[in-house]
Amino acid sequence: MQLGRWFTQLANRTSCAMGTPWAFLGAMLIVLAWAATGPLFRYSDTWQLVINTGTTVVTFLMVFLIQNAQNRDAKAIHIKLDELIRVLEEADSKLLDVEERAAEEQEAIRTTYVELKEQASTGEGPQPSQAP
Repeated sequence: MQLGRWFTQLANRTSCAMGTPWAFLGAMLIVLAWAATGPLFRYSDTWQLVINTGTTVVTFLMVFLIQNAQNRDAKAIHIKLDELIRVLEEADSKLLDVEERAAEEQEAIRTTYVELKEQASTGEGPQPSQAP
């Protein structure tokens, strides 16, 4: 199995599992068990190091899984939006690659659409379907 496919499956399964109430309950139980053992270990540095190290490692790994899931979701949304723009006759096909443009150009396009929205709400100017 390719590494990319394996990682995608792992990321999907992990993000689905970690997003459940059971995962939250499990994490809470771990923290409560750790806190309950504090008096047993006299709140030692080692006792504190266990939770600090554990949470740091889990957080570090989850950052990559969350970023992977967000990247895949964003790509899927872009593909779906591009298809909608492509099939709608009135849509502006120049917007198909807007995510690839510079931030300044994106802001200029956004400003144009804000102005069109304001004009349409007052009944002035072109309607949104007549966008540049």
